[in-house]
Amino acid sequence: MPLQFADRLNNVETSAIRELFKLLGKPGIISFAGGFPDSAMFDVDGIREAANAALTEEPGGALQYGATEGYNPLREQLAAFMTAKGCTGVASDNLIVTTGSQQALDLIGKTLISPGDKVIVEGPTFLATIQCFRLYGAQLISAPIDGNGVKTDELEQLIAEHKPKFVYLIPTFGNPSGAMLSAERRKKVLEMAVRHQTLIVEDDPYGDLYFGQTAEDRPPPSLLAMSPLVPGSRELLAHCGSMSKVLSPGLRVGWMIGPAELLAKATMCKQFSDAHTSTFAQATAAQYLKAGRMPATLARVRKVYAERCQLMCDALRMELGDAIEFVQPQGGLFVWARLTGAGGKVADGAELARRAIEKGVAFVPGAPFYCANPDTAALRLSFATVGTDKIIEGVGRLAQAV
Repeated sequence: MPLQFADRLNNVETSAIRELFKLLGKPGIISFAGGFPDSAMFDVDGIREAANAALTEEPGGALQYGATEGYNPLREQLAAFMTAKGCTGVASDNLIVTTGSQQALDLIGKTLISPGDKVIVEGPTFLATIQCFRLYGAQLISAPIDGNGVKTDELEQLIAEHKPKFVYLIPTFGNPSGAMLSAERRKKVLEMAVRHQTLIVEDDPYGDLYFGQTAEDRPPPSLLAMSPLVPGSRELLAHCGSMSKVLSPGLRVGWMIGPAELLAKATMCKQFSDAHTSTFAQATAAQYLKAGRMPATLARVRKVYAERCQLMCDALRMELGDAIEFVQPQGGLFVWARLTGAGGKVADGAELARRAIEKGVAFVPGAPFYCANPDTAALRLSFATVGTDKIIEGVGRLAQAV
């Protein structure tokens, strides 16, 4: 008898990015497709020391079952980490530890979405979020963005019209857009949350990866940090953070800060799924933060990614000219671009992806990042895992495919 799968699976399909990775086994491929950090940037010595410290100082806590809400020393360190980033009033009991920030998004889906509920996301947005929320039956509404993030006037119109269960945003160096929501728009988002009594989910895995060297060049504070400016907004915010892009994805350490009732329901659902995030990973992360190594790690990573981003953008302008357009990102891992078709060049991202593979370079077409009305001319290029020589060579191959 054939297996009868749950109806909810009818709403999702395999990730287009994961499918693309199947093509990358071809020898000599230069990949701009990945959405992950460069493993050469991992502070292996620091993580090793932190793991040893975890096993030396509290082996029972590191190796035993733990509380679903998270390993308390890590929760305390994360509260201090967030406080240092301007998020006042964050205490250890205001957050739960999750298995990566992606689990936080899944818990939000589990606890808040009923089949048919409307949820507003950016267009484009993180592909896994589209799949996750659809899995729980959400009807997704796309809010347009530009180089300064989500267009707040249009967003407010959509909130008023659809009365969504919540709004999901990546305000700082979003995946895939790389856009940075301006301070003015951030305040407007908080104000409309209060005005319409709508929950805002702020996903912030890339906010620490800014390229600016001065305070003026750095991104505005997170929505969570800005919430004291708008009374009543803190109770309408869920903030998701992660160590995956700044320390190590393999640790699978993320966290969620939010209203107490949301955290309670999310903790209950987490009990059903994995009981708790790896206590050994949590203890290691706690020791790493306690050792004070994170600032130096971030400084090194920012410098390398900034150089690679600048090199890729310069090469794109030189090699592709007016056949491509983009806003140079000020942080994160991605360049989000559009093909213009100028001079009879390719104007379809999926078509260019096929041609590019034949030339030995890979990227992700932009259409899958939209929940509706995809921009078929869009594409996402990651500079994070490619050395400088390969960036120049890869962009040259891309120009040949265009």
